[in-house]
Amino acid sequence: MTGTTIDAAPTVVSQTPAPRTPSDARRKTARIGWQIALYVLLVAIALFYIYPFLVQIGTSFKTDAEAASNPVGLVPQTWTTAAYERLFLRSDFPVWFRNSSIVTISVTLGRVFFVSLAGYALARLNFRGRGVVYAGVIAVMAVPSVVLLIPRFLVINQLGIYDSYAGMILPLLVDAAGVFIMKNFFESIPVSVEEQARIDGAGTFRIFWSVVLPMARPALITIIILSFQGSWNELSHFIVSTQSPELTTLTKGVASLASGQLSQGSQYPIKLAAALIMTVPVAVMFFIFQRRIMNASEGAVKE
Repeated sequence: MTGTTIDAAPTVVSQTPAPRTPSDARRKTARIGWQIALYVLLVAIALFYIYPFLVQIGTSFKTDAEAASNPVGLVPQTWTTAAYERLFLRSDFPVWFRNSSIVTISVTLGRVFFVSLAGYALARLNFRGRGVVYAGVIAVMAVPSVVLLIPRFLVINQLGIYDSYAGMILPLLVDAAGVFIMKNFFESIPVSVEEQARIDGAGTFRIFWSVVLPMARPALITIIILSFQGSWNELSHFIVSTQSPELTTLTKGVASLASGQLSQGSQYPIKLAAALIMTVPVAVMFFIFQRRIMNASEGAVKE
């Protein structure tokens, strides 16, 4: 006797979504409204900060009369490059730009090297007085830079490097904040990496240069940006270290424009043209390295 098996057809139960209540719709509408209000506020704040820069660009292409009558207008009625022609062809602006470029490049390269060495020594090398040295670095960071201007002038003058490139560059080669940043970053790198290199026969400097320093790329990029920006915009140090017109930097030269050095009148176009040119290198430097400076995990090693 054979039995027959009857398979029951599967029952499909359809689940209908619960209907939205009026309170859910109100919450969603309120959330969208808050998001729109937040975006409007952020756009307003961004325009508030960007507007002076746009005025700077527009005014640099105005005539002196238009800049004096309508200083905050964005679009010039008469476009002219007279301010830029006067800067580059009938002033010492190229000399200022050259001096700032020489000092900034030299200070940036030297500071990256020396603060890296100092930071590695404080982070890894055991020597007597290391704590005292580090405390001194922290103390220097707490001292306002204006307090050091007169002692700096006396030291520069005593060493015989006043009114020279050496007097402009050497005092800026080491920065306490840079040493602090590099020390803290080196301490975050596992010691096992250096121990493996030491087993392979590498010396202290070889370990620093070939193993540890490439791993500190995010910190190095931070030091590069801060050093470039700081030395490019430096003014007080150059005031006390030089007096020769041949060694005038952009900051000193642009500051002198306020006294009517190049012509009479308000000189708004020429002042803002010079300020705009000063802004470009720092902005380019930041936009080139912004991806890398934000990538804090680059070079990290897991133990």
